[in-house]
Amino acid sequence: MPFVLLYLVVEIVAFVALGSWIGFAATLLIVLASSVIGLLLARREGVRAAQAFATAARSRKVAHAEMTDGMLVAAGGVLLFVPGLVTDLLGLLLVLPPTRALVRRRIVASAERRSPGLRTARIRGEGPVVDAEVVGGPTYDSGPTSTDRRPNATGPMVIEGTVVDER
Repeated sequence: MPFVLLYLVVEIVAFVALGSWIGFAATLLIVLASSVIGLLLARREGVRAAQAFATAARSRKVAHAEMTDGMLVAAGGVLLFVPGLVTDLLGLLLVLPPTRALVRRRIVASAERRSPGLRTARIRGEGPVVDAEVVGGPTYDSGPTSTDRRPNATGPMVIEGTVVDER
């Protein structure tokens, strides 16, 4: 409840301030135009984010940037749908690619600080793709009831393969 009241106060103050500066009719026109233009832009950027995600998935690339962009565009679309000057401004900032990239970097950096495993997973996922098979070395028990993953023999593992996708 306090956040709703804070939202209302901020939006009313912004509307009154802009209205006293440029007039009520112009302020109302700005609110309507920013919502319509913002929603059209959100639709276009949402389609681009979905296409980028599909391209990354087809190329078996880690798609953290594409997923984050999609979520930020969706959040920006919701903010643009909510009436108000401040929410429209925040929504436009999330929908526009340059500012969205800044927000994405901050969010990813914050998540990686909180969970260091995310950084190593992203780094490991960006390496080359190799089509290979194990041709020698230790063997493992991998039957349907086996929970023991210790090797049956000793020696180095031998892998033969070729690089399919150099990243």
